[in-house]
Amino acid sequence: MTDPARRRRRPAARVAAAAATLTLVAPLAACGSGGDGGTPTINLYYPPEQNLQKVVDDCNTQAQGRYRIAYRVLPRQADDQRVQLVRRLAAGDTGMDVLGLDVTWTQEFASADWIREWTGPDRAEVEEGTLAGPLDTARYQDKLYGAPKNTNVQLLWYRTDLVPEAPKTWDDMIRQAQDLKAQGKPYQVLTMGAQYEGLVVLYNTLAESAGGRILSDDGKQAVMDAGTVTALDQLRRFATSGVTSPSFSNATEDPVRLEFQSGNGAFQVNWPFVYPALQEADPELAKKVKWARIPGIDADTPSKVTIGGVNLAVSAYSRHPAESFEAAKCLRNAENQKFSAVNDGVPPTIERVYDDPEMTEAYPMKETILEELKEPATRPLTPAYQSISTVMSAILSPPSAIRPERTADELRDAIADALESKGVLP
Repeated sequence: MTDPARRRRRPAARVAAAAATLTLVAPLAACGSGGDGGTPTINLYYPPEQNLQKVVDDCNTQAQGRYRIAYRVLPRQADDQRVQLVRRLAAGDTGMDVLGLDVTWTQEFASADWIREWTGPDRAEVEEGTLAGPLDTARYQDKLYGAPKNTNVQLLWYRTDLVPEAPKTWDDMIRQAQDLKAQGKPYQVLTMGAQYEGLVVLYNTLAESAGGRILSDDGKQAVMDAGTVTALDQLRRFATSGVTSPSFSNATEDPVRLEFQSGNGAFQVNWPFVYPALQEADPELAKKVKWARIPGIDADTPSKVTIGGVNLAVSAYSRHPAESFEAAKCLRNAENQKFSAVNDGVPPTIERVYDDPEMTEAYPMKETILEELKEPATRPLTPAYQSISTVMSAILSPPSAIRPERTADELRDAIADALESKGVLP
């Protein structure tokens, strides 16, 4: 399951353009990898990203005819992306070379022997200067199986005309919202609570912020310790506090963005894609909105925010592995990460890119993003994550029905069962 905002991080006009690109490129997906002795074609299977073709073109120029990258656009929905990749890899499809994997899929694909390990100079080049959190998502059993191309974190967005400064804890935010409600002002705390990955991300952030562990460090056992129970209690209190939207238990990223833009919310917990969208939709409201690190559970302990993003992996069935590793390195190098960040709103994984002056205008919130990325929360790193996410979202929904101790026991049992599945089926 992806970073839930990946398919929604651009304003409407860009989304429409990306959809048009998908229509044009998708029919090429059946093309081979140039096994006829000519210039090798490196098939890049990657989610829709409006300006990625420019990066591909630049990398093809840099290759000087040794190979040619072809961008094969995956479906827009994350689940559909995974199903296509899983089915073709399970069949040993040699027409796939470089794969854009959601950060939660890398361990699954590595455990199934569908992707190649990054070794030697290739591994060293990827690891140099890359933020630790994204790198963690690209490892399996202490080996590197992906090259982090982009990452993502949610931020707290708040109305400065309604609250003087950002709250430090969720309880502080709830109290501020309740005070605004009593004054007849916009007060809602808007975020994602539907039964899907967005709810798992919200809970994972709360659990990590409370010092909780869902799985053991080796990813083989369900733990659900005291910190995760604290997070369940916090999520229940939030859901029953009277400050959420009536649609909270059905809310996903873009409807949350739109509701905040309509003026109903004082606070919004969402991905950075909301910033350019708000600038375009309501410039006057945008002037009143600032951002901050997501609140923590305890005022003296900073939150740990769940990261998303995409890792580039090389298919085990590629006929051109050397060229594929080289292509992947080009696609995610510092210059191309900066281009994608500025033009497509995908935060870089290479830390020094954030210091580039061009990032300041596109990412005025870059310091807050980087602050969260340096102390991130990762979702449970296990080949069975897909199964775990499915059972977690079902048990956590609706958040108002959570009973912390009982729900923790239920989650522990369900996650233990999910760990046995290994998660390699579509």
